[in-house]
Amino acid sequence: MTHSRTALPRALGAAALLAIAGAATAQDGQQTEQETTFINADGAEIGTATLTGTPAGLLIELDLRDLPPETWHGFHIHETGECDAEGGFDSAGGHFTISDTEHGFFREGGFHAGDMPNQYVSADGTLKAQVLNRQVFLGGEQGNASGRALMIHGGADDYESQPSGDAGDRIACAVIE
Repeated sequence: MTHSRTALPRALGAAALLAIAGAATAQDGQQTEQETTFINADGAEIGTATLTGTPAGLLIELDLRDLPPETWHGFHIHETGECDAEGGFDSAGGHFTISDTEHGFFREGGFHAGDMPNQYVSADGTLKAQVLNRQVFLGGEQGNASGRALMIHGGADDYESQPSGDAGDRIACAVIE
């Protein structure tokens, strides 16, 4: 499957674009791109995330639908790759972290590896975004996202409340293989 990378934010810069274009495999020869499916709290499929391992981190391209329109939502990587809708996605555990940091971008001393910026859902209930998480990778030892879960919360993350930013219920989940 081919995905256009032309919509990447300019903040990534030309060097990152070249790294992404040339990153087809990990050092061990394994494929570094995968697609995963999001389900909602009813267990229905509502879209996908394409994950691309790059030398700069994990690029996550979201393409979701049927979300609450015109609202901001917390977006995180959770520690366990399980998305049990009946249990409110509690099976995914807490935010993925690789150090002794607390949650949130406004916390002194750093933030969880799984903390990412809030995402905005448009008026038609769709969410299309590209997020680069520079602390997380596909494969390797430190910051390996494999076996984790992507999570969309019902409200915005305040970037400081412990342990998860007071972002509300878990409303969509996808397993990272």
